[in-house]
Amino acid sequence: MAAEMSLQVPRVKLGSQGLEVSKLGFGCMGLTGVYNTPVSDEDGISILRDAFKKGITFFDTADIYGPHTNEILVGKALKQLPREKIQLATKFGVFKMEFPHMIVKGTPEYVRSCCEASLKRLGVDYIDLYYQHRVDTSVPIEETMSELKKLVEEGKIKHIGLSEASPDTIRRAHAVHPITAVQMEWSLWTRDIEEEIIPLCRDLGIGIVPYSPLGRGFFAGKAIMESLPANSSLVGHPRFRAENLDKNRRIYSRLENLTKKYQCSPSQLALAWVLQQGDDVVPIPGTTKIKNLDENLGSLKVKLTEEELKEIAAAVPIEEVAGDRTYESMSYLSWKFANTPPKGSGVSN
Repeated sequence: MAAEMSLQVPRVKLGSQGLEVSKLGFGCMGLTGVYNTPVSDEDGISILRDAFKKGITFFDTADIYGPHTNEILVGKALKQLPREKIQLATKFGVFKMEFPHMIVKGTPEYVRSCCEASLKRLGVDYIDLYYQHRVDTSVPIEETMSELKKLVEEGKIKHIGLSEASPDTIRRAHAVHPITAVQMEWSLWTRDIEEEIIPLCRDLGIGIVPYSPLGRGFFAGKAIMESLPANSSLVGHPRFRAENLDKNRRIYSRLENLTKKYQCSPSQLALAWVLQQGDDVVPIPGTTKIKNLDENLGSLKVKLTEEELKEIAAAVPIEEVAGDRTYESMSYLSWKFANTPPKGSGVSN
């Protein structure tokens, strides 16, 4: 493991607004449950401290994770780390989550109240990157962005991000205030953003933050080699249901066969593929185990040529992936349906 410890995590500019982050981020959601049983505060803080010690400085949380408990945990960890060296991202916009149902809200009043509450829970004076977690399609994006712009002017947030936003919403939001990053699901088996979202972000100078870069743990062997915990949200996920998982296992086997050539694990190959989609791409895999963290860091050492990237992608043909990328009850909140009413049309309740 000494080789992993000595690895230098590169620094990259995320977007064109001056935010510099570690090339690999850390998604904190799983520390307080969802995929597995929540870890203790002590263990969660230990993992975040270890990630920082090894060069990860970009930490991603949200007010709905827990709810609230994830931000509180991250806030406790921040007390033991140098705040000025951390790039802290959190999110607002999911008003209520009764898994897998979600209610979203994007009114200016709600934006401000969420930001104030997150600052308090995190125990910080400012948030480096504040995302709208999901788009409220009843509120013109200009109204949501105007309030976020005020929060930037007040110094409460440094940069603005969007998650699961449509191309039209990204363009209109960016016209109100520059967007620093767009967070989207992107992995070997979820590539629908490549056609329109990625070129648009690059055209506007917006960084790309892939969430679930390991396919919700699929490419790490979770649910392939082991059975899912009964309390895991993945039990009901379309791609992890028995009938689809049997088909998807073949995809995993194909990727696993490639790892002999690249001398790394399937998860490292899958993560390296995402990492090398561009300098403006900063994935945020999460984990509750130090050994998985080290495994993820090891993916930075896997260097791939253009031809090799194509070979790896070809091993996971999108048309062969069984099941939708998200829960049926939440698909209406995905970026393809995230347009908002025209500016000046008023907010519907």
